[in-house]
Amino acid sequence: MTFKFAGRMNNVKASTIREVLKLTERPEVISFGGGMPAAEFFPVDEMKKVTIKVLDEDGQKALQYGPTDGFLPLREKVVERLGRIGIKDITADNVLFTAGSQQGLDFCGKVFLDPGDAVVCEKPSYLGAINAFRAYECQFIDIPMDDDGMLMDELEQTLEANPRVKFIYVIPDFQNPTGKSWSSERRKQLVELANKYNKVVIEDNPYYELRYSGQPKPAIKSYDTQDRVVFLGTFSKTLAPGLRIGWICAGDEILSKYNLIKQGADLQVNSLTQRQINTYMEMYNLDVRIEELIEVYRKRREVMVEQMKKHFPDEVKINIADGGLFLWVEFPEHINTTELMPKVLEKNVAYIPGAPFYPNGGGENTARFSFSAMPEDKITEGIKRMGEALKELL
Repeated sequence: MTFKFAGRMNNVKASTIREVLKLTERPEVISFGGGMPAAEFFPVDEMKKVTIKVLDEDGQKALQYGPTDGFLPLREKVVERLGRIGIKDITADNVLFTAGSQQGLDFCGKVFLDPGDAVVCEKPSYLGAINAFRAYECQFIDIPMDDDGMLMDELEQTLEANPRVKFIYVIPDFQNPTGKSWSSERRKQLVELANKYNKVVIEDNPYYELRYSGQPKPAIKSYDTQDRVVFLGTFSKTLAPGLRIGWICAGDEILSKYNLIKQGADLQVNSLTQRQINTYMEMYNLDVRIEELIEVYRKRREVMVEQMKKHFPDEVKINIADGGLFLWVEFPEHINTTELMPKVLEKNVAYIPGAPFYPNGGGENTARFSFSAMPEDKITEGIKRMGEALKELL
């Protein structure tokens, strides 16, 4: 039987990350694939107490429909946390909760993109965003980066030459997949160019609180004087991804469009979960939890770097990020990490090949490794096995 699907479905492809995540269900696989937080540190006992308290004190409202933009006390807490990275002139009315920041990315496509429009992004960029935007039949213009972020000269040339660019999508802190962070100067320059060419900036920033070294930088939105920067955040990396609570922070005019899209998509995010997170933040100290995670992840990052230097060829380049959940690795040009993957899987190790992070092709010799979800002994064993696969290939 042949069904007539929408033309946009031709652009929707399976996520490489999600496909690799299926492998993690096999207990023998050491997975450096998806950016999964350490499950053994999820606050299970605390959430049991939180849930009982919410249901005892506010059970009827917690199980009822709620406003589309979300639970006001929790939105106010998000505003306070955003103030720490320089986003000051906002209120709870500038925050809309989404089903994880991935839904926020999908909504960006719905709000801004018509078929044939262009999205400017970093080269490489987050695969989940590429897939979300591609469904709206757009084109991608990827701008190279150095260690300070996107190259501004190339960005300006692109904006001047391409009037159909609708927005600029960036991940300024511990970029997914490279782990690079933008300098303060590049962040300011980006906003200046967006103002000059009248473009929206999508600032996707799920990792900014997970910093292991270096000094924090103000959010790009902190330089926003014309309400053209849309900030996407989430509790997935700091509390638990299964809660599926992210947020969009934007000016009134833009956020009203997202609100309409949210109403049509699913009315609202989970009422109970919003109250659970809000009560958790009242009963426990989220900052203390984040500091504990930072110590764990910093050590896991160090172990992975140490083992890569020990077992990988000398020509391999490892980008050691100041935070986030990933290491970005560039192998010699003749190593295709997609073709290497089956040989590594034979040794029950998984990672993410780099090519899918390049919307216009390239990156065949690159790969992303997540260090967050594996304990140190498994990191040591997994990188050793991959080193063996590389030696066999070479």
